[in-house]
Amino acid sequence: MNFTRRAFLASTTALAFAPSAYATGGEVPFDRQDVIDLARDLASRPYAEREMVPQEWQDLTYQQYRSIRFRLDRALWYETETPFNVDFFTPGLYFPRTVKVSTVEDGMTTPVTFDLAMFDKSEDVPDLPIDDTLGFSGLRLRTEMHRPGKTDEFCVFQGASYFRAIGLHEVYGLSARGLALKTGDPDGEEFPEFIRFWLERPKPGQRDMVVHALMDSPSVTGAYRFTVTAGADCVMDVEATLFPRTELPHVGIAPGTSMFLYDQTNHSRFDDFRPAVHDSDGLLVRNGNGEVLWRPLANPTRLQISSFVDTNPRGFGLMQRKRKFSDYADLEAKYHKRPGLWVEPKGDWGKGSVTLVEIPADQEIYDNIVAYWRPATPYAAGQQVDLSYRLIWGEEPQRTPMPRVINTAMGENTFGEGRLAVIDFEPSDLFEDPEAMTIFVNSPHAETSDGVLQRNPDTGGLRLAFSFQPAERNHVELRAQLLLDGQAASEVWLYRWTT
Repeated sequence: MNFTRRAFLASTTALAFAPSAYATGGEVPFDRQDVIDLARDLASRPYAEREMVPQEWQDLTYQQYRSIRFRLDRALWYETETPFNVDFFTPGLYFPRTVKVSTVEDGMTTPVTFDLAMFDKSEDVPDLPIDDTLGFSGLRLRTEMHRPGKTDEFCVFQGASYFRAIGLHEVYGLSARGLALKTGDPDGEEFPEFIRFWLERPKPGQRDMVVHALMDSPSVTGAYRFTVTAGADCVMDVEATLFPRTELPHVGIAPGTSMFLYDQTNHSRFDDFRPAVHDSDGLLVRNGNGEVLWRPLANPTRLQISSFVDTNPRGFGLMQRKRKFSDYADLEAKYHKRPGLWVEPKGDWGKGSVTLVEIPADQEIYDNIVAYWRPATPYAAGQQVDLSYRLIWGEEPQRTPMPRVINTAMGENTFGEGRLAVIDFEPSDLFEDPEAMTIFVNSPHAETSDGVLQRNPDTGGLRLAFSFQPAERNHVELRAQLLLDGQAASEVWLYRWTT
């Protein structure tokens, strides 16, 4: 390690463990390898929990915290030729620990100091103490999108290793994370945290912005580089380098976190005027063999985990396919404008499984859906793990060649025994002659009918209906697909029915 890098590590380690150094730090040389070296150095030390902000900040009510608003005229690079602005969030309430933020320009990094004058607050917010523990709880990226001369937000990093983004004309919905650990495990989940950010100042006319993040947790540290491009879809190219402190037998790579309360499959459980309530309605997978899987989401009565075993997946993600206002009838939440999130691996991800965790929820305030890649081989303590992938946030961030499933509905089979499943497929040239189609319906747990295929005059596509008899079983796995001349003519529809 050369002297410059050694100086960087010494200064940033001090910043990580002694917040008072942050306010007085000057310019320090910087590149991505410095963050990797810092993550490696952190992993060689016992985990140290960060200090909390003063109690007065933690005691803020929800309304008080929301009334503390960043002043746009104090944004980073405001009214300069830099094509991006950055806003900041205060700590407090759900965010008792702060992150440190620095800018990077011409290879040198400079800290951004916390200043309460950056924020406006309502009169009911009490006087809040300022001390050396204070930094920001997160940051928000803005750029010119659909309003010439004005900036719009499109990406937020805030809380643990969470971040979220939107494409053009969308509203925030599901979130991503740097890493998921032990999601759904009986002993509880571990939430790694981004503890430092470095923001590379974009050149005039530059269309992307680079954000570096240092992650820390009891089990692992990591160095992340996000290249973020705003537009009709928000595209993020992610480079991650992990250093496990301990063996990681259950790690989630590129996790997405969302909310699914109900739709036509389980509306009877909720007394609500809206037809559906969810940030995402299905998991889309394009596996290593090129097969396209669609798994509608569920809100189960008990925790359930589904694993889609694969080698080198081509992509996966949580989608929001229903895009009409009438699908939700919600003027406030605007669920029809929530983005989907597609994960596109780069390089060799090897063997593992796309994992879907569905957690029971009784209110829409809870994120109860998690999807991620789980490697088959645990990461060993002391190992360096290098990963890269692309995240695409948008209305339809991935369009596969197969005709899509656009709706799933279930109910009692009023024409016979058991349950009735109804699947709508979008219009396609492959569906010109429905009688030429072959229906494949299968379950390892229950007897299924052959299925009936009809043209849906409302959608212009085809509707497949079949019944299944769960008998005394409390769950049934189901699989259906349309074939033409022995070849796939639709996505593979997968579903887990539960009592």
